[in-house]
Amino acid sequence: MAGALICLTKTKTMLNISLGTIIWTTVAFLVVLFILKKMAWKPILEGLKKREESIEGALKAAEDAKEEMAALQSNNEELLNKARAERDLLLKEAKEIKEGIIAEAKTNAKLEGDKIVAQARETIKLEKAAAITELKTQVAALAIEVAEKVVKEKLSNDNKQQELVNNLIEEVTLN
Repeated sequence: MAGALICLTKTKTMLNISLGTIIWTTVAFLVVLFILKKMAWKPILEGLKKREESIEGALKAAEDAKEEMAALQSNNEELLNKARAERDLLLKEAKEIKEGIIAEAKTNAKLEGDKIVAQARETIKLEKAAAITELKTQVAALAIEVAEKVVKEKLSNDNKQQELVNNLIEEVTLN
């Protein structure tokens, strides 16, 4: 208990407020405040101001970057849409060209086929005429040969020859 009393008496003496302690504490505080104001206050305020300006600059740069990104994204979308439209146009033109080439090839093939058919018909016609002519020649030759044999048979004696000559003369004078 004696230790507790000593502690209480020391606490009371520490808690005692004396005018001298207040004055010296105030003077020390004012001196430290004056020294801080003269030496540290301006650099601290300048540092805070620079920090504030750098934060504002960074925020402005971030906002500018955000706006630029939005503009770039808009430009990219526009370019992408233009590229898609150009691609569609090129595909359409290529399809039209393809269809034109196919149509032209069909037309050329039809014309060429018609030309070949016409040539074949002409060739057939000429070959048919040649065959008919040859057939007529062969028939005429056979007819002459048969007539020759018949005439030889009929004219084997002189009376028949004389009679045939007289008939032919009468026919020639009649025509």
